[in-house]
Amino acid sequence: MVAVWLVPVGQKLLLWGALSAITLVGATLILSFLQMMVTYARNWLQMRPIPSISGAYPFLGHALILKEGGTEFFQQVIYYTESNRHVPMIKIWLGTVPVIVMYKAEIIEVILTSSKQIDKSYLYRFVEPWLGLGLLTSTGNKWRSRRKMLTPTFHFTILEDFLDVMNEQANILVNKLEKHVDGEKFNCFFYITLCALDIICGTSHGFVSRAMVHQIGTQAMHILIYQLIHLHPVYRMSDLIHRRIKKIWFWHDVLYLLFKDGRDHRRNLKILHNFTTNVINERANEIKRDEERKSDDRGTTLSKRKRKAFLDLLLNVMDDEGNKLSFEAIQEEVDTFMFEGHDTTAAGMNWALYLLGCHPEVQKKLGNELDEVFGMYGPFTTYTEGPKSLKQMAFLLIKNVQSGLF
Repeated sequence: MVAVWLVPVGQKLLLWGALSAITLVGATLILSFLQMMVTYARNWLQMRPIPSISGAYPFLGHALILKEGGTEFFQQVIYYTESNRHVPMIKIWLGTVPVIVMYKAEIIEVILTSSKQIDKSYLYRFVEPWLGLGLLTSTGNKWRSRRKMLTPTFHFTILEDFLDVMNEQANILVNKLEKHVDGEKFNCFFYITLCALDIICGTSHGFVSRAMVHQIGTQAMHILIYQLIHLHPVYRMSDLIHRRIKKIWFWHDVLYLLFKDGRDHRRNLKILHNFTTNVINERANEIKRDEERKSDDRGTTLSKRKRKAFLDLLLNVMDDEGNKLSFEAIQEEVDTFMFEGHDTTAAGMNWALYLLGCHPEVQKKLGNELDEVFGMYGPFTTYTEGPKSLKQMAFLLIKNVQSGLF
């Protein structure tokens, strides 16, 4: 009798449990929606004075009119900015998230020079699965602490130790560009990207193994190998992140995995993280072996080696309390600088060459200054004959560029 009586009681409990769970989920969704609406309304009121482009829909914003391809989207942004040159900025809505597009140097300077405006936008969350919370994506005390720890690794005295690496790769780049002299127009970005990546790898002395740095040589030989193991996943991941940002229906992590892009993202993320994990472990083991051989071979031990680059310093850097970075923190910074360190630098180099090509008179002045400062041998030959500093190149300094020479 007791068992028979317990059956309907159990069924009622299961029913009430299911209803409670559904009610809880429903309440959570309603609260999230209300919170989103309040934020949306507040942002809309705050951003109302900023001009916007046409074609926005409630809750979707401009997501339906943004071009999918990178080149097409870039041309679209150029069109909108050129059409609104009379105002300093415009806004684009990605769903309920406003994005401000600024294209006046004096406006951008206010943001970039601020020591308070260091919080990253909501869209940076899509980079976090790849780069973690390193210098690019972190904020607040973590950003300040991490920056304080890492700043010494970029001291000029350390960078000067790698001038030979930079010069060697610059010479290779120049030789490749020389083959196109008096020829048809070509896209130089690929060459510049490989040069920047080679420099990052050489100066990092451990982002890839030393054998890979010397044997692969992305500019000189085996370009395909490097593309397969690192460049292709990096640029594929960049493309996936840009696509995800523009498609608001990709924003939810679970829903994203239902699409091909989401599965591709997960696969490339694993490749990139495995790459940097192996690099860090290999370099850490190499340092350990060097320390063990210290007494037997003092001439080649790490402690006697003058050159000590980024990954070496990451493995040994300490905070104010004497704590070393965790493996996770090291991987965050390696992932960040492996991508950000070469990609942004390559973009800057490419832009500088484009401007020099558009302004041959400036190119000529810069060439004359190179000859005056470094003589007939040029800056890429040797630095052993005296302090031939780039600081002597007044025309090349950023202030001159900002003064309107370009």
